[in-house]
Amino acid sequence: MEQGTVTTKVPARLDRLPWSRWHWMIVIGLGTVWILDGLEVTIVGNIASRLSEQGSGLDITDAQVTGTAAALYVAGACSGALIFGRLTDLFGRKRLFLVTLGVYLAATALTAFSFSSWWFFVFRFLTGFGIGGEYAAINSAIDELIPSKYRGRVDLIINGSFWLGAVAGSLLSVLALDTGLFPVWLGWRLTFALGVVLGLVILVVRRHVPESPRWMFIHGKAAEAEELVTDVERQVEEEKGEPLPEPGEAITVTQRRSTGFGEIAKTVFRSYPRRAVLGLSLFIGQAFLYNAITFGFGSILVRFFDVPSGHTGYYFAVIAFGNFLGPLLLGRLFDTVGRRPMIAGTYILSGLLLFGTAWLFDAGRLDAVTMTACWCVVLFFASAGASSAYLTVSEIFPMETRAMAIAFFYAVGTAAGGISGPLLFAQLTSSGVVGDAVIAFCVGAGLMVAAGVVAVFFAVAAEGRSLEQIATPLSAQAARPAQPAPATGAAGG
Repeated sequence: MEQGTVTTKVPARLDRLPWSRWHWMIVIGLGTVWILDGLEVTIVGNIASRLSEQGSGLDITDAQVTGTAAALYVAGACSGALIFGRLTDLFGRKRLFLVTLGVYLAATALTAFSFSSWWFFVFRFLTGFGIGGEYAAINSAIDELIPSKYRGRVDLIINGSFWLGAVAGSLLSVLALDTGLFPVWLGWRLTFALGVVLGLVILVVRRHVPESPRWMFIHGKAAEAEELVTDVERQVEEEKGEPLPEPGEAITVTQRRSTGFGEIAKTVFRSYPRRAVLGLSLFIGQAFLYNAITFGFGSILVRFFDVPSGHTGYYFAVIAFGNFLGPLLLGRLFDTVGRRPMIAGTYILSGLLLFGTAWLFDAGRLDAVTMTACWCVVLFFASAGASSAYLTVSEIFPMETRAMAIAFFYAVGTAAGGISGPLLFAQLTSSGVVGDAVIAFCVGAGLMVAAGVVAVFFAVAAEGRSLEQIATPLSAQAARPAQPAPATGAAGG
């Protein structure tokens, strides 16, 4: 429903802000939930054997934990992304990132009280439902609140922080499995309870994160948006002790209450078809590469290198730390060197390195330590690339479609990697045949390289540009798809 026309400099005012304590509050309030996600996913995988033991308090098998429960978590994440993505575009970023965290906390707490397999399954689905919603709400808010100069590195590091949680989850699972510390029935429950405690701390911080002023002025709340940005500017000027530079150009929009599914689909796939192909390629490529490595890493270490099953958590902690270092150390280059060379480079290089790892493994030249070292190098680059997939789909489509676009591409990639990936890789990595595991590596590597090639031609030169320059809002007067960038940049729609 249209509400009138407004001219505003809110986007330009936000983009010209220097980095400040206010931005750190945004990063901490919104980004730390990925640590919880990594903690959650890793713990469940590592304590699967404990849940299936007699005396755990659950009548469940190891295969049900890693199979049925994992599939339900993925299904919940895909469903939550699509449903909450739509609601995020309708009702705002702040309202939804509070709701999605609340769903996650409640479901995780109730998982700790599981007394039957059906109870565990239901709340694994609902936990994924909340996490899936987080991706749409939080990535939308991050991109709309962080200045364009820093948007790439901040988005990558925040999405990459998943792996800090994975490190913690790997090490925490070792403690939880120690029956000298906790009874069989208690240790695994405490791991879920810890997730709830950390989530409550994040919820307290997140309450102070504001609504996106970009969402506000389009949805009939221009006065509130102006007031919010004025207050932020006052805080930043007091902190820096100097006046802010003049903002750039204003934008004129026709305010609206909502954007229909038909218009969203038409915009994403008809107005920006190359960007849609790019988003799908990036998400599917990284999903398969990660499943090729992480889905079977434990069985590969145990079957081929005789690593005790209770020690695989230490190896995974090392791999997870390498994953975090990628976005942390390479993130700045996505803002300076540029999106196209860094996205294409990280995807292609990680794929080629995985092909090399597969060759060394097939030739019998690796042991548990050197295999883990190879995985770390591969995932150092792959993690930066995978995080850039979230950055890409959150910034290359018009604002009115942003959350739904993130949700759609996340759901497709998660479904591809979390459903078809395990079905393929489970048979290959558990067969005990070196050649089968090599095939799994090559499938993931091939799709990653292919996605990198797509990025060479279709990636968008978004570095340093405002979101409104990258993709003109649908509500902007005389709105039209952004024109292709110059030849030195990247392809447009």
